[in-house]
Amino acid sequence: MPIKRKLSAARAAFLITLPALAVASTSPVHAEPTAAATRISSVLDRGYPALDALYKDIHAHPEVGFQERRTATLLAARMRKLGFTVTEGVGGTGVVAVLRNGEGPTVMVRAEMDALPMEEKTGLPYASKAKQVVDGKESFVAHSCGHDVHVTWWVGTAEALMSMRDAWKGTLVFVGQPSEETVGGARAMIADGLFTRFPKPDFAFAAHTSNMPAGMLFVKAGVSSSAADSYEITFHGRGGHGSMPNATIDPIVIGARFVSDVQTVISREKDAAAFGVITIGSFQAGTVANIIPDDAVVKVNLRSHAAAVQQLLKDGAVRTANASAAMAKAPPPSIKPLSGTPALVNDPDLAKRMADKLMPTFGKRLIFVPATVPPASASEDFSEIAEAGIPSLMFGIGSFDPVMIADYQQRGQPLPVNHSPYYAPQPEPTIRAGVTALALSVLAVAAPR
Repeated sequence: MPIKRKLSAARAAFLITLPALAVASTSPVHAEPTAAATRISSVLDRGYPALDALYKDIHAHPEVGFQERRTATLLAARMRKLGFTVTEGVGGTGVVAVLRNGEGPTVMVRAEMDALPMEEKTGLPYASKAKQVVDGKESFVAHSCGHDVHVTWWVGTAEALMSMRDAWKGTLVFVGQPSEETVGGARAMIADGLFTRFPKPDFAFAAHTSNMPAGMLFVKAGVSSSAADSYEITFHGRGGHGSMPNATIDPIVIGARFVSDVQTVISREKDAAAFGVITIGSFQAGTVANIIPDDAVVKVNLRSHAAAVQQLLKDGAVRTANASAAMAKAPPPSIKPLSGTPALVNDPDLAKRMADKLMPTFGKRLIFVPATVPPASASEDFSEIAEAGIPSLMFGIGSFDPVMIADYQQRGQPLPVNHSPYYAPQPEPTIRAGVTALALSVLAVAAPR
C-alpha cells in the first residue's frame, strides 16, 4: 500500500524541531489494523498491566549512564523468562538478549536504559525521588527523556514476537543500551564486541518518545538527528593578585575571548544554509573576586547534520582555542574530547517500506517525513548502529495526553520537551504504539517468504 499522506516540508520541519503545540488533534483515526496488528493488540491486552508496573518501577528508580545496574538486572530477568539467551555487562552495563527462530534475517531492537542527573517535578504518584553520585557529587536522577518508556516497549515487543513465532523466521538481537545521554553507550557496546560476540544485524530498529500527542508515529527518512561532539578545553594562565594583572596571564580573559570568537566559525565560516550550532555549556574558573586563577575550564558542544560541517566545527573550535591562548602569550590549551557521535541517518528505503507497512494500522496517526525535510537538532547515538553499515530506522512516537496539550495551548504556554523536569508521558497509548510499531517492523523484515 503506497503512502498517501505527506506533510509539507515546512510543517514537517516544525513537527521535528519544535514543541509543535498546534498539531494536537482529536480527529477520528481511520485505520484497518492488519491481522498481525490485531494479534499484537491481543498480546498487549493480556500483558499490559505487567508492562505498566515495569514502567512505573523503572520511572521511580532511574539510573544514570553506566550505573544502570538495577535496570539491567530487571530487563535481563524479563528476557530470560521469555526464553532469550541473555548476556549482561556488555559495554559496561549493557544487556544483549538473543533469540533464534530458524533461518532468516538478524534483526536488532534497541532501547536505551539511562536517566538524567536532574530533579523530576511532574508531581506524578510514581515520580522519582532517587539520587546518585554523578561526577563526584550527589544528584537527583530522573527519567526526563522517556527512556523508561523505551525499555518498557522493548520488553513488550519481545513478548509480542515470542507469542508470534509462527509469523517470523530469523534471529532477534534485543539490545538494552547504557548511557545514551552521554552519546557513549552505543560506542562502548560496539567496542565490547556487540557485532562480533553476537550476531550482526541485517536490520536495526529503535523508537523515541516526543511531546506530540500520545500514539502518533513519525517516520523520518534520511538524516533524522544531528551529530554531537563535546570537548573540555582548559586554558592555562599564570595566577596572581587581582590588582596586578600585568604580572599574570589571565585565563578567564582567554576563555572569554574563545567564547565570543568561536561563534564566528558559525557566522563567518559555515555555509549559512547548513545547520550548525556551537554551545558553551560550562565556564569554570576562579574562587574569589581579587585572585586571578591559573586555569579556566570551558566545555563546548557542537551540533551538525553534514559530515563536512561537523569537521569544520571541530577544526574551528580547536583552532580558535589555540589562537585565543596564543594572543595572550599563554601556553597552548589542553583540549580533551568528551564524547561524539555522527548524525543519525534513517535508511530511506527502510523508512518508506516501514511507513507503507504501518499505515494500515496507524492511519492518520502516522506521519511520514521525507528525507528532504531538515532533521532535528538533538542527537542520538543509535547513529553508531547505522554508521556500522546496518540499515536502521528510529521512529518518533508521541507521548503526551492530548487533553494536557490542549490545556497548555489554552494557557499560551509551551509544552515541556524532553529533558524538562516536567516531561510526563502518558504511559498506555505510548507504550502500545511503541510495541505495535516495533513488532510490526520486525515482522515486516522477518516474515517467511
